[in-house]
Amino acid sequence: MRKVLISGMIGNGLEWYDFAVYAYMSLIISTLFFPAGDADVHLLATFGIYAVGFVARPFGGILFGRLGDRIGRRKTLMISIFMMAIPTGCIGLLPTYAQIGIYAPMLLTLLRLLQGLALGGAFSGCITFMVEHAPQARRGLIGSTTISSLVIGFLLGAIMASLVKLPMSQMQYESWGWRIPFLLGVPIGFIGFYIRHHCDESPVYVAAKQCGGLSKTPVRDTLVQEWMHVLQALGIYLTVTMPFYLLTAYLLTFCQKYLKTAPQDALTINMAVMLVLFFVAPFSAWLTDHIGRKKVLMFGALAFFICIYPVFSLMLQGDFWSVLWAQMAFAALVGLYTGPVPTVLVEIFPTRVRYTGMAIAYNISAAVFGGTTPMICQWLMDNTHNPYTMPYYVMIMAAVSLVTLCFYRERYQDKLA
Repeated sequence: MRKVLISGMIGNGLEWYDFAVYAYMSLIISTLFFPAGDADVHLLATFGIYAVGFVARPFGGILFGRLGDRIGRRKTLMISIFMMAIPTGCIGLLPTYAQIGIYAPMLLTLLRLLQGLALGGAFSGCITFMVEHAPQARRGLIGSTTISSLVIGFLLGAIMASLVKLPMSQMQYESWGWRIPFLLGVPIGFIGFYIRHHCDESPVYVAAKQCGGLSKTPVRDTLVQEWMHVLQALGIYLTVTMPFYLLTAYLLTFCQKYLKTAPQDALTINMAVMLVLFFVAPFSAWLTDHIGRKKVLMFGALAFFICIYPVFSLMLQGDFWSVLWAQMAFAALVGLYTGPVPTVLVEIFPTRVRYTGMAIAYNISAAVFGGTTPMICQWLMDNTHNPYTMPYYVMIMAAVSLVTLCFYRERYQDKLA
């Protein structure tokens, strides 16, 4: 279990590093990959390309989900990490708009699509792989390590974005320095492949395969037989994906652009946010191993609904400490709700179609409500000039999840079937 835990966390963290670097580089990308003009329009376009990576994720979920349920979790995860690393490295080699014109954002969009395709199967596969290895009494805690390793990936991306810029002039950074974090994605991919290659296959999957319990048509069976579970998983995940990307992908830009937070201060705050997530999510998941998933999740959704407005009110005061404490409180809310969710998604679906079912539900939610979050929030700011539209958006997601959870059947004491 220790070997699976370490390898799963490292592999997952490295894949999320690749995906997160784009979010941290969004401001520099908006200036280099679009013609001179309206900075707000360019930033909106950059977030649009960010969302494109999520559009591909449901297709990646179907592709890798089918592979994971047919040929195994381990082999599928080995394929996905290369499909993430290579496009990330290629972004670091892309010519800018000044060099090749409109082909620059077009190529960037294509590479983001490939990244999204890979991550569409990687994260749901990693969750499935780790929870299926876990002992029943620790499934919640083991499942939450996928969130912790995701946070490590985002933290690594933030640290690299910060460190690369420190010793450089602005001219050096815009000329070639911004490319370094992307290029590091290639060796990171080889490390992740090596780690996953030396892991054993999921024992739950192996047992199902030996007794002939796997689906030969997992996509069709999921959509025909498990569609209610897909909708339930999607509804539960809404309050993970939208608040998470608001917190980690958009507020970094929002604070610099609208609250005039210094770039280095914004990165410092973002790293503090990640540390809060890193510790709160496992605690919340550990709690669900003892008192059940449903109670903790319903409390978390209700806490979002009640607390998110005053949290934003504090942040909008604009000084460093107000922004820091507000975003840390926001991170605590995200961690409280998010920690148990990976395990909940695994427990909802049967082994024969688990990878596919999880991948479809998770990736549709992430594509429609997660990847679009920075773009929608930027559009709301451009058109309403009211930052409180963001907490209202979070409250809607929390309300939908709360209603969904009312129909969720507790499974934390059941064996994986």
